[in-house]
Amino acid sequence: MLVRLSTLLQKAYDGHFGVGAFNTPNLEAVRAVIAAAEKRGEGVILQHAELHESLMPLEIIGPVMLAVAKAASVPVAVHLDHGEHLDYLKKALDLGFTSVMIDASAKPYEDNVTLTKQAVALAKPYEADVEAELGRVIRPASGGGTDDPKHLPPEAAYTDPEAAKAFVDATGVDCLAIAFGTAHGVYESKPVLDVNRVAEVREAVHLPLVMHGGSGVTDDEMQKAIQNGICKINYFTYMSLAGGAGVRNLIDSTQNPESLRFDQMAQAAQDAMQADVEKAMGIFAVS
Repeated sequence: MLVRLSTLLQKAYDGHFGVGAFNTPNLEAVRAVIAAAEKRGEGVILQHAELHESLMPLEIIGPVMLAVAKAASVPVAVHLDHGEHLDYLKKALDLGFTSVMIDASAKPYEDNVTLTKQAVALAKPYEADVEAELGRVIRPASGGGTDDPKHLPPEAAYTDPEAAKAFVDATGVDCLAIAFGTAHGVYESKPVLDVNRVAEVREAVHLPLVMHGGSGVTDDEMQKAIQNGICKINYFTYMSLAGGAGVRNLIDSTQNPESLRFDQMAQAAQDAMQADVEKAMGIFAVS
C-alpha cells in the first residue's frame, strides 16, 4: 500500500528502529526490494535519484514504482532522492511520489535554507513530505564526486546540532539528512563516524534523521546510529554490487554460459539483490 514517508518514519522515530530506503533505477531492483519487504512483513521506501536519470528516466520508472507500491501487501513510500532542481521535484510530485528530497547541501547555508523552503512550499499542495540535507556526506572522486574529507571543514563534514535546529525551524522539513562521517559509494578508507553527533542532532531537532552513504559502516555502527536517532537509511551501492555478483555466479556455474539469456541473468540479479535487501532490513530493524 502506498503511504507517506512521514507515516513510516514517525513509527521508526518512536520505536528507535530504521527503515530502509532503496534506490531502484530498474524493474529488477524494484521487484527485489518489494519482495524482500513483503517476505519480512515490514514497510519500506522505494527511491529514485535525480542522478540516475541517465540510467532510467523518472517518467518511466516512477509510474512503475508507484504501481508496485500500491499493490504491495506492506506500507511503501515512494521518494525522490537527491533532487537538485525544483522542476525535477515537481515532476515526481505530479507523478504521485509521496515525498521528495531537495539536496542543496553543497550550497552556502542561506541558499540551502532558501531552496529548501521553496521545496516545502512546492510539496505542500500535494500533501507530500520533504527531506533536506545539512552538512556534507562525502562523495569520493572514485564515485564521481569531488569531496576530500581531509579538506572539508568540521562544520561541513559533521552536522552542527544548533545549525540543524535553526535550519529545521526555518524550513519546516519533515526529516533531515545529516553528516556524521559517512560516504557515498565504495570509499577508499573506512569512514570515521561520530555517532554521538546523531543523538545530539536528534535532541536538537526532534525529527526523524536520515543516513546517506552507509558504505563501509559496520553493522554495530549502523545499529548504534539508529539507536541514536537515524530513522531512514539510504541504501544502493551494496545492493547493486550484489546484483552484479549474482550474474557472475550464474555465469560461473553454467556449463555453456554463451547460451544464457538476458532474462535469466536479470532474474539472477534480482534474486541476489533481494537477499541483500533482506539482510540489510534485518540490520535496520534492530532497535
